[in-house]
Amino acid sequence: MKIRVGYELIYDFPQPTPMIMVLGVHYTRAPDILVPDYLTTDPALNIAPYRDLYGNWCSRLIAPAGRVRLLGDGTVRDTGLPDVVALSAGQHAVEDLPPDTIVYLLGSRYCETDRLTNIAWELFAGTPLGWSRVQAICDYVHRYLTFGYQHARATKTAWEAYTEGNGVCRDYAHLAITFCRCMNIPARYCTGYLGDIGIPPPSDPMDFAAWFEAYLGGRWYSFDARNNTPRIGRILIGQGRDASDVPIAHTFGPNTLVSFKVWADEVA
Repeated sequence: MKIRVGYELIYDFPQPTPMIMVLGVHYTRAPDILVPDYLTTDPALNIAPYRDLYGNWCSRLIAPAGRVRLLGDGTVRDTGLPDVVALSAGQHAVEDLPPDTIVYLLGSRYCETDRLTNIAWELFAGTPLGWSRVQAICDYVHRYLTFGYQHARATKTAWEAYTEGNGVCRDYAHLAITFCRCMNIPARYCTGYLGDIGIPPPSDPMDFAAWFEAYLGGRWYSFDARNNTPRIGRILIGQGRDASDVPIAHTFGPNTLVSFKVWADEVA
């Protein structure tokens, strides 16, 4: 299967403004890239690429005053298979976890483990360890939160999603991540493309998607509390502790987002 992925973002800037973007397909999918999704700009600007602490491809530039268009358009090969389900994947004791997973047990900007630990243990202490526990967390978050774009805001945390009972896909991910960490399961935030392959087309415009990965049985597995079913064509862009580590675009100054388009379509 081939999937065309890309975006077009148009901003207005009142003054020259530095930007950092996390928009390229993740390096772990490099062997699958058929047409690179290179970032291009209008007007043409100097772009400085680098890898961040989590291995994500990032791009730095200085946007001039006025209107700036950011565009990426590529094609990725995909298996066409749904997300892996490994019911037998076990949970590691904390003392046995690899050192590079420990950071994903800790609280972070949007995942307040200190505020949700008691609630998590009340809800999930009786669930089986391992895959079943993570799935129980996803089932709970999927049922508990009410989805709606009107509930979205850039500052919303897992605790606020829990107390308000609503959110968008990133809030579902943040709350599930926090519950996993509270139950001693490393969990990290993921953002990327997720089209409508294998499901009825959504009524809302295409957007970037958020999900999470949990470390079980010696590897990372994808989970999606928002959709709560294995999906086809999940294309990773970035991963980190939470959304603060992988903003699609980080602007260091005032601006207006004029237009926002995202696509992830199967190529016949």
